[in-house]
Amino acid sequence: MRADLHVHSNASDGTDSPAEVMRRAGQAGLDVVALTDHDTVAGHEQAWRALPDGLILVPGMELSGRLAGRSVHLLAYLFDPGDAELNAELARITDDRVLRARAMVDRLAELGVDISWDQVAAIAGPAVVGRPHIARAMAASGAIAEPRDAFTRDWIADGGRAYVDRYALDPGHAIRLVRAAGGAVVLAHPRAGRDWDVSDEQIAGLAAVGLAGVEVFHPDQSDAERARLLALTRDLGLLDSGGSDDHGALTGYRIGSELAAADVYQGLISSTTGVKPLRRN
Repeated sequence: MRADLHVHSNASDGTDSPAEVMRRAGQAGLDVVALTDHDTVAGHEQAWRALPDGLILVPGMELSGRLAGRSVHLLAYLFDPGDAELNAELARITDDRVLRARAMVDRLAELGVDISWDQVAAIAGPAVVGRPHIARAMAASGAIAEPRDAFTRDWIADGGRAYVDRYALDPGHAIRLVRAAGGAVVLAHPRAGRDWDVSDEQIAGLAAVGLAGVEVFHPDQSDAERARLLALTRDLGLLDSGGSDDHGALTGYRIGSELAAADVYQGLISSTTGVKPLRRN
């Protein structure tokens, strides 16, 4: 089984529609794909309608959290999308995303970057607005050569000159919310760089409150870090998940480049009661 459990569409900060993401997943030879847009499930229906024959869609979402002053992302799977408490938190997160993005645009203007909120909003469209939309506006303005250049301390990386903090869930609270909605949570890319580092002790603490797994196999995690995480997941009895974290053109169309094993997929199904994976035939 070839399962990519972490991909994005333009329902958040990817560049391609959910339908196009499903088409590319089929072309990549995947058996299972999870659509995990940031803080939204808006792309799920379109993704389901566009599923190629034989491809299974795992409904998911990447939740924004904060732990000990650092951003933490949590991949939530197979939860009830109608859960009232979870939706209330999502509304709070997405409302604050807009306020934060506007503030970052203002800071960039003070730094001499010629972009406006209207430009960023046009790039985001109906999607949940995020820093990649700002980065694309910066590249279009000529302030940087390409969007990835925005994610430095000079610009909008965590702690950067134009960075603005925002509301994010306590990870323990997020895990409890998703579990109460019948879902399961996997910690996303915990060793993908300095700004993402989550310690062994912190992962053990999250496991104690119901974390189901850790994203071991991710493009930005070295072989050495994968080996350490794999040993840790085995010690803690967690699933060792994997995914490409594909954002379309922003990440070089890498869907299917990292995979989760069949037992991880089965483990998610067996531990959830919210919704089931979707397929067209």
